[in-house]
Amino acid sequence: MTQLVPLQVVIPLLAAPICLLLRDRRYAYVFSLAVVWATFAVSVALLGQVLGSGPLSYAMGGWAPPFGIEYRVDTLNAFVLLIVAGIAAVVLPAGVGPGSRAAQDGREYIFYTAFLLCLAGLLGVTITGDAFNVFVFLEISSLASYVLVSLGDDRRAFVAAFSYLIVGTIGGTFILIGIGLAYQMTGTLNMEDLAARLPLVTDQRTTRVAFAFLTIGIAIKLAVFPLHQWLPNAYSQAPAVVSAFLSATGTKVAYYLLVRFVFTIFGAGFVFGALHLDAILMPLSIAAMFLGSIAAIYQTDLKRLLAYSSIAQVGYMTLGLSMASIDGLTGGIVHLFNHALMKGGLFLVVACVAERLHSTRLVDLRGLGRRMPITTAAFVIGGLGLIGVPGTAGFVSKWYLVLGALERDSILLAFLILLSSLLAVVYLWRIVELAYFQAPDADAAPIREASSSLIPACVLIAATLYFGIFTEWSAGVARSAAIWLMGGPV
Repeated sequence: MTQLVPLQVVIPLLAAPICLLLRDRRYAYVFSLAVVWATFAVSVALLGQVLGSGPLSYAMGGWAPPFGIEYRVDTLNAFVLLIVAGIAAVVLPAGVGPGSRAAQDGREYIFYTAFLLCLAGLLGVTITGDAFNVFVFLEISSLASYVLVSLGDDRRAFVAAFSYLIVGTIGGTFILIGIGLAYQMTGTLNMEDLAARLPLVTDQRTTRVAFAFLTIGIAIKLAVFPLHQWLPNAYSQAPAVVSAFLSATGTKVAYYLLVRFVFTIFGAGFVFGALHLDAILMPLSIAAMFLGSIAAIYQTDLKRLLAYSSIAQVGYMTLGLSMASIDGLTGGIVHLFNHALMKGGLFLVVACVAERLHSTRLVDLRGLGRRMPITTAAFVIGGLGLIGVPGTAGFVSKWYLVLGALERDSILLAFLILLSSLLAVVYLWRIVELAYFQAPDADAAPIREASSSLIPACVLIAATLYFGIFTEWSAGVARSAAIWLMGGPV
């Protein structure tokens, strides 16, 4: 079982250049699909092994840590590995077929290559136990992400990709500086070794500066308010399938990274006791919850609406982290999972709409409920999850966040969580009104449901209902990870 640990990254990493050589769209598709499903199978096996017998460790090249590079899998990152690999396995089929939204004809192999590289980078960030490897894999995933975003239909995609590149480079540089300063203070890059040595130097200014650089760099990658400027353009200009993949995985891995550095490397006592991160992160999270939703209300394009909604949803995740409690952290971690399902499914619905209407403007959605009833119903169900209606996965996340707020004896915070959810009702009702209560244009041509995107979209939307009722494998695993992060048993 230990041999599966490096295969989690090696499989997609080696497959990417092979996919580039294949060129033929059909061969590249079949090969890529086999790779992502094999990667997903490995992640399922690793999570089952970790839950059954505890953390796994693999020393690369036989060099024992802390001198060699270690891949380490525990409850937290096994959960994230499953999310990233699972989303990739579901989303990839939506990027093919007639009129593919992912790339122009003849360039599909570029999409598959960049997709596999991005997947390998995200999995590498999640599984590695070496801080410098975090930066390396983060850059691999980022460079591939810039390519994926640039595959959009018009020149605005290139502008969005370039803006994303500039901001992402700044974030990566901050992370690298933070890692370098931590290495300067401890003489090690192994995360477990860093966690043992950093408490001895937490009174040093350099250690605090290292944490500051790391936090800001990761916050940029995570799109924490107000460092979110890159996200709306990147998500709205990229092909909808790419937006579905990135929104469901990229920010989730960045959130995992922030949790990892805060709780297992620097330690909650230092971060919240000495540096008082919660005093900064909690107000920013609340601001994101409200301002992201308010911005979504005023959008005229469906993709931009969902992009700004993502800023608000990131606010819920960082709010759970800032509570530094088991219930709050459980809410943040399970929302990582639930939001990946909801937002991935919603962007795939947008891919269906774009394929048939050739537009994602809200004004063109009039009468969509009659013309594409299954697609519209899937969007409504996903939207109910964003609101947090009972019976959906989003309700589970907000339930734990409210419990975390009440654990802090903060009725006001619990009220703000509920109030911010009502803003989602406003921007989602606009879609419902257009789709169901307004007639399409008289000269509108008849259309049918989309082909390749609808089934993956329905799979993710159905999962939001399933995990809204059966929470053992979502909230249960998230709570186990939260207990461990807060100092409980593994």
